[in-house]
Amino acid sequence: MSDASTESAASSRIAQALRDDILNGSIAPGQRLRQEDIAERLGGSRLPVREALRILAAEGLVQIEPNKGARVPLLDPGEVETLYRMRERLEPLALSESMANLSSADLAEISDIQRRIEQGVDVTEFLILDREFHMASYTGCSDEHLMLSVVRLWNSTQHYRRAFMSLTGSGRAQIVNAEHRLLMEALERRDTEDAELYLLGHIRRTRKELVRHPEIFSTGS
Repeated sequence: MSDASTESAASSRIAQALRDDILNGSIAPGQRLRQEDIAERLGGSRLPVREALRILAAEGLVQIEPNKGARVPLLDPGEVETLYRMRERLEPLALSESMANLSSADLAEISDIQRRIEQGVDVTEFLILDREFHMASYTGCSDEHLMLSVVRLWNSTQHYRRAFMSLTGSGRAQIVNAEHRLLMEALERRDTEDAELYLLGHIRRTRKELVRHPEIFSTGS
């Protein structure tokens, strides 16, 4: 393997490790990501670490500041509300573009993910499955730019979904399950109008409830 291939593989490995740590909350918003610390913890030189941070910055998981280095973005309520408003507009479009291309196997996968959610899971597992549920519904969207934007928005709001679900507990989970079921029914009927409407309401409900819980932001959690 060439040096370039080796460095590329190292960058991908480091990016995946950091991605997992950020998405599962092990690395919190506002936390600095020092290249030397990452290289020591995950192995490799600073060059693949630097490239890994650039990859994560493109995904919305890391913010690179001139002369300051990298950190996980720490957002205020207004910024998170704006991101959710963007999701309300982009995700129904992605779903609409996807629906005609969803196969019976895709629908079965979405149903199976929801079945696993309804079996009862903790917050960490719920966040993983909830993301899988929605991304599976967008599988048929072939617009790469649209999907990159959708994934970036999900990444940017992950921490705040976790904090919100930890705060609201089982009551919110019941609402999510009901909304997911409505969305699944629309997908099975191939009803684009209803699917877009249900998804928009699903995202909007979370946005409005987040606004009512400023403590999620005041503690940086």
